Amino acid sequence: MLKYPIIISLLSAVIFNSCKTSAPKTQVVSETPALIQIGNEKFSATDFLDSYNKNKFASDSVKELTTEEYLPVYRDQKIKMLAAQSEGLDTTNDYKEEINSYYDQLAKNFLVDKALVEKLATEAYARMKQEVKASHILIAVSEDASPKDTLDAYNAALALRGRLEEGSDFGDMAARFSKDPSASQNKGDLGYFTVFQTVYPFETAAYSLPVGKLSYPIRSKTGYHLIKVNDRRASRGTVRIAHIMVKVDKKATEAQKAAAKIKIDDAYKKLQNGHEWDAIAEAYSDDKQSSKNHGFLPPFGTGQMVPEVEETSFALTKLNSYAAPVLSSYGWHIIRLIEKKNLEPYSVLAPTLRQKVVTDSRGKVLDQATAKRLRSKYAIQEFADKYALFNSLIDSTLISGSWDYMKAVSTDWVSNPLFTIEKRPYEALSFLNYIKTQQKPRPKGSSPEVIFKHYYTDYLTDRLFAYEKEHLEETYPEFKSQITEIRQGVLLDQLTEENVLQRSLTDSTGQQAYYQKNTDHFRYPERAFGTIVTAPDTATLHAIKKAIAKSPYLLERKANELIFKEGSSDLTQDQIDKLYDVFVILQKNPDYVVEIAGYRSSTEAETISSDRIRKAVQYLSSKNISIIRILEKDYGSFRQSAEIERNRRISFQFYSQSKKDVEKVYNSVTPDAVIIQEGYFQKNNALLSQAKWETGEQTVTANGLTYWIEIQKIEPARVKTFAEARGSVINEYQKVLEKQWLEKLQQKFPVKVNQQELEKIKR
Repeated sequence: MLKYPIIISLLSAVIFNSCKTSAPKTQVVSETPALIQIGNEKFSATDFLDSYNKNKFASDSVKELTTEEYLPVYRDQKIKMLAAQSEGLDTTNDYKEEINSYYDQLAKNFLVDKALVEKLATEAYARMKQEVKASHILIAVSEDASPKDTLDAYNAALALRGRLEEGSDFGDMAARFSKDPSASQNKGDLGYFTVFQTVYPFETAAYSLPVGKLSYPIRSKTGYHLIKVNDRRASRGTVRIAHIMVKVDKKATEAQKAAAKIKIDDAYKKLQNGHEWDAIAEAYSDDKQSSKNHGFLPPFGTGQMVPEVEETSFALTKLNSYAAPVLSSYGWHIIRLIEKKNLEPYSVLAPTLRQKVVTDSRGKVLDQATAKRLRSKYAIQEFADKYALFNSLIDSTLISGSWDYMKAVSTDWVSNPLFTIEKRPYEALSFLNYIKTQQKPRPKGSSPEVIFKHYYTDYLTDRLFAYEKEHLEETYPEFKSQITEIRQGVLLDQLTEENVLQRSLTDSTGQQAYYQKNTDHFRYPERAFGTIVTAPDTATLHAIKKAIAKSPYLLERKANELIFKEGSSDLTQDQIDKLYDVFVILQKNPDYVVEIAGYRSSTEAETISSDRIRKAVQYLSSKNISIIRILEKDYGSFRQSAEIERNRRISFQFYSQSKKDVEKVYNSVTPDAVIIQEGYFQKNNALLSQAKWETGEQTVTANGLTYWIEIQKIEPARVKTFAEARGSVINEYQKVLEKQWLEKLQQKFPVKVNQQELEKIKR
């Protein structure tokens, strides 16, 4: 596809590596000679060098362009920009909406205090190295409570702290007085936790207190907390597990609980007897979301999982080992250890931590810091007399979230400014509408006056943020540069899409004409079609050759046999479970074919072995396994086994239609020991460099490895058909269209280069 000189990327710190200039219409240089003139617009050497220094590696990340080599690139960008503006693309609603989206995204990086984000992120990482075990007592009071109610709650917390300091038992006091709903059960004990698992003020207190000490009242949205640190320990890192879960409802009867225990024990027994984990997880687990993914759960650390599962998971030490069933509040679990990780370095976790500190309760700290900075930066004038006019509007509907200002009052809210920012007035009506859109029910005990005041503070802060965002280009040169590049890039993208890309993709007549005119561009060299097998030794190579001699290919993989009772072909539950394992293997490996072989003892009816096969086929078909993936072999009473009961069996042998599955089998013990490649190979292929370029089989030994090469046919060099070459044709046709387009634009916007100025900046 066509490579644009400007690439949109919101994930990059610098967006659009293009000219760091304003729109060309404003870039006329009057005092110094222009380096280049396009149409009536002139561009200085300074502007050119700014763009050159940012893009001199644009065409080749290794080779630096000279100024002379970059000049055509710069020229073409400017011509396209002038064309886009002359067509009015920068005035369309689509363009404006797209730019506004980019503006909002880019503005986020400039509205936040980056130094404070980094400080909070490094603080969080330092805390991640420890896990804290703490208890708390909550004295509830609404965030919007009146000053009197807030002070009463604070004093109550202080009084309770006094009793604890005098020796009262913390657990007993938590059970009696804490408004945390879980306190009656856990007596305020929160167990171990780490960063981001409690609100920031609570976390800070817990990490600051020595073990055994009691905090003074700590304020949160829900009230005042008394916190006692019971223990600290080093971080246990994270763990990843897979689980099989049998649910036990909280209201389950004794019979239901017993049935769940029988089910989980049955699953555990099957695992111990060698059944595949994946099959058991899908068959038994009531966690349907994870069972489809082998029972895997996302990695977790301390405090992120129910205690029973967490402790069992961290107690496992050997990868892929699993523990006996454990009961949690959700039910029974069989837990398998997949991975354990220690705390990663800050350099690895830093991007995630920076994102978290912005979005968790620390975000309020960041917002408050930015609001404080903006209040100092901009001239703000507030009008207390105007705010006093709202007194008649404040009522209890602010608590229920159903408040409306449409009341019989004489005040003209439109003409009453509440405050000004840099002399720009913000009228009362806008604030009142803000409340209507932001309001939500508040907790019992909230004060309407306090709620209203909080809305006012939030509104003023919101308008400060909006004012700062609106003036970012004036405040931050870097922001101005980046948003200018975005504006230019979007215009160039739209213009190129319209004039080159869409035409190249839809103009089939033009594609065909270009192909016919340039067939020599689209050729296959002389090629050989065949198979190359790389093996560590001759014995392995012979085994692979035998395995892939005939399709479908025999795999060294079987499933558990089904043993039947004398004269029976009915499937037991245990046999259905084993058939389910076969189904899972076929489902996971779409190129697999299974051979089902049936046997009978000499004393059984002749049809019994075929009946057994038919029952297995019916089961797999019911699971949507296509009949063409099932091979049936009825051996009857032939091939009698020394084990009498095995004469009443059906067995399963897997084959595959893909040589890559054969490769996987041989690499299951030693990864990458065997490589099987099939397809077209060119003469200069490294694997064929020591082989004869002729049809047939040959074996080559080199570099301590053995290669078997089978060339089935050699095709002479030829021109690709249009269908084979279409992708390459479109790529080349795009370049032709762009060249033609630029030639037309150059006629519309003639180019003049000041050679004297160019000589001065040559490098």
